[in-house]
Amino acid sequence: MSVLWTPAYIAIGSNLDDPAAQVRSALRHLAAIERTRLVVSSRLYRSVPLGPQDQPEFVNAAAGLLTQLSPRELLMQLQEIERSMGRASPVVRWGPRRIDLDLSMYGSRRVSEPDLTVPHPGVPERNFVLYPLRDIAPEVIVPGHASVASLAERIGDAGLVPIP
Repeated sequence: MSVLWTPAYIAIGSNLDDPAAQVRSALRHLAAIERTRLVVSSRLYRSVPLGPQDQPEFVNAAAGLLTQLSPRELLMQLQEIERSMGRASPVVRWGPRRIDLDLSMYGSRRVSEPDLTVPHPGVPERNFVLYPLRDIAPEVIVPGHASVASLAERIGDAGLVPIP
């Protein structure tokens, strides 16, 4: 019996302790998850903070995975990576953080549980999530919405700067 590989997309963000290095480190951690393959990653973007503005700018990226893990198992792996990278808990909503890993999409599945919503509710409205996703998966449909590219075009890139 073969186990199916499901595409999953992870939004990555950091605004503390050399954010670009934190994002790159997170990508290395994602590549090490068992029964999961890191297939592609976006370029890095600098973005203004969502919420409190008295904090450093964020660095954001996206990763495309193929995984045999369930959405819940993958979420647990993401949370373990965050802990191992020094993410404090609890984190202030939209406040500064060393690393933030969000399960943005898991194939075409929708999940609605108290601590897991897929697709992540912020995907269709956050350019710092959509533009990195557009780099790696422009034609992918955000379940219940439209393609990543069309959503990105609709909301624009205000406050978002690609990092060379």
